Parts: sequence; structure tokens; C-alpha cells
Amino acid sequence: MNDAAPSHDAPPVRVGTRFARRAHFDAEAIRRFAALAGDHNPLHHDEEVAAKGPFGTLIASGPHVVGLMMGLDATSLSARHEALGLGFEFRFVRAVPAGATLTLEWTVTAVDYKASLAGYVVSVEGRAVDDEGVAFVTATGRNLLRSAGRMSDNPRREDPDRGRSVA
Repeated sequence: MNDAAPSHDAPPVRVGTRFARRAHFDAEAIRRFAALAGDHNPLHHDEEVAAKGPFGTLIASGPHVVGLMMGLDATSLSARHEALGLGFEFRFVRAVPAGATLTLEWTVTAVDYKASLAGYVVSVEGRAVDDEGVAFVTATGRNLLRSAGRMSDNPRREDPDRGRSVA
């Protein structure tokens, strides 16, 4: 199998490329996101219960932080190319308390052409950190990037973990 990139197709991003944004987790946003996600854990809704809990305050739900991080990845990588997420893994290092402002960031760690996908698999490492650099969430991910108009050329893709086509 030839996984050499077409000679006219330059890699869409470079290793070391970083994209980031700031996110504030106020109590109202924490409650609203948890309700939309169907997460009724009182640590995300009830200040009195949360104050007596292990963190002493309301905390953001895991999907809240993950959703913002994945949105940043998708928005950043799809700005100039067609992009699809292939898979992500997140680790919750610390609870995100109400009132926290974090930097959400991703760094490109590898860019490899995959002929069977007709595009580049872009690997990223991410984290959500406070102003002192303390990590609250860490992550890794893989994305498929193609030139604009290429996604519709191949409606089936290979499942990169199993080597078979999926719809």
C-alpha cells in the first residue's frame, strides 16, 4: 500500500501548530450545559449540595469541558480544510470549579498521509489549564483532513483502528 501524499498536496498543518482559546466556567453556564447534556448530578446544579461535596463548590461536568475542547479542535482544523474527528481520549485531572477561567489548547503532534482515507491523519495533544499552567483536563486526538471538496468524493472511509470500511 502506498501512503505517500500526492505531490500536489502539501500537508494541511505542521507539527507544532498550536490553537487555543479561553473559556470561563461560571455557575450559570455549568448548570445550563449540564441540563442540556442530561447530567443531573447535583455537583453541577445545587450550590448547597456542592458546597458540602468533595470540591466545595459547583463543578463543570466532564462533557462541558470536552465539548468546548472538541469544538476548538473542529473549528480550528476545518477553517481551511474539510475535517473529521477520528477519535479522542480525555483524562480528567482536576475538577473545574465554578468561576474558573481556563485556556483550552491543542498542539499538532503528527501529520501523516493515509492513502486509504485520501487525506491526512492529524494527531493532536490537548489540555485545559489555568493561568499557572495547572492542568485540569488532558487529551489526545486524531483527525482526518482533506482539501476542500474531497470529503464528498469518498462517502465511505476506513476505520483506522480496524482497517475496514464504515459508512
